[in-house]
Amino acid sequence: MKKLINAVEDIVTDSLVGVAAAHPDSLTVDLQNSVVLRADAPRTGKVGLVSGGGSGHEPMHSGYVGYGMLDAACCGQVFTSPVPDQMMAADKAVDGGAGVLHIVKNYTGDVMNFDMAAEMSAAETGTRIESVLVADDVAVQDSLFTAGRRGVGLTVLMEKILGAAAETGRDLDALLDLGAKVNDGGRSFGLALTSCVVPAAGQPTFELDEDEVELGIGIHGEPGRERAKLGTAAQVAEQIVEPILADLDFTGTPVIAMLNGMGGTPLIEQYLVWGEVSKVLSGKGVAIARTLVGNHITSLEMAGCSLTLLKADDDLLTLWDAPVNTPGLRWGC
Repeated sequence: MKKLINAVEDIVTDSLVGVAAAHPDSLTVDLQNSVVLRADAPRTGKVGLVSGGGSGHEPMHSGYVGYGMLDAACCGQVFTSPVPDQMMAADKAVDGGAGVLHIVKNYTGDVMNFDMAAEMSAAETGTRIESVLVADDVAVQDSLFTAGRRGVGLTVLMEKILGAAAETGRDLDALLDLGAKVNDGGRSFGLALTSCVVPAAGQPTFELDEDEVELGIGIHGEPGRERAKLGTAAQVAEQIVEPILADLDFTGTPVIAMLNGMGGTPLIEQYLVWGEVSKVLSGKGVAIARTLVGNHITSLEMAGCSLTLLKADDDLLTLWDAPVNTPGLRWGC
């Protein structure tokens, strides 16, 4: 195992020291609680948006803290949920008097700890705290980490859209309704060319032959739902589009599409695959309104890609286009 680290047990803390050093004007980092915060938090009268999860998926979530997205991100150990104390610290730091919204990926540990933190924070401060659960992965209904569909790439789109809405002053109930619409209209599917190496384990989570791909992988290095022979990029495009369109009809409305690298796939290949995916979608009558290509929700150094599609009406497109200024996404500012 080759990693650019000091010590396995210090990876998250050392990384957050680097985050603080890289973005001193826009972010503050609570190293004691491993929480990344907007430098201007709390914002009076604005709903505070808090998300988080295990580290190893960067830039999600810490890279999406800032204007137009999250107010705070709680960073767990690699592929491990943060604990309620972290979330409570984040809630307190971003509470501007309009309530707090947790954006939670559907993994058992995340759901349990965010729910516990919400109850304890509300009891301690009297603040109203609600949650939006992201569950967009069409590959599996249940896994080792989840009860129901996993939350994967749609989380990035959820954080951007709800972040823009909160920035314009929408209240907590409006954000809950908007989150439900995003969740209902979004689906994802991914594949891996290689596994990843969790630093504490020191070896790949699963093994693939040189000519194999894993279809339907999760973001924690979980194996997928089937193994297949590696084909051309055009064939890969079909493999990631088909399960999504089989699950939800995306014709008749424009879509926001994200072709995501899993951490180890170069951009030249990501754009190549996106070119093929766009052909497949157009051929099936899916109108692409907005596109995002790049490493946005990763699995350490896993090679592969995932596709996320979201039905987008005029309101969602306006919120998507709204200014954002974070380490991981930036436009219009």
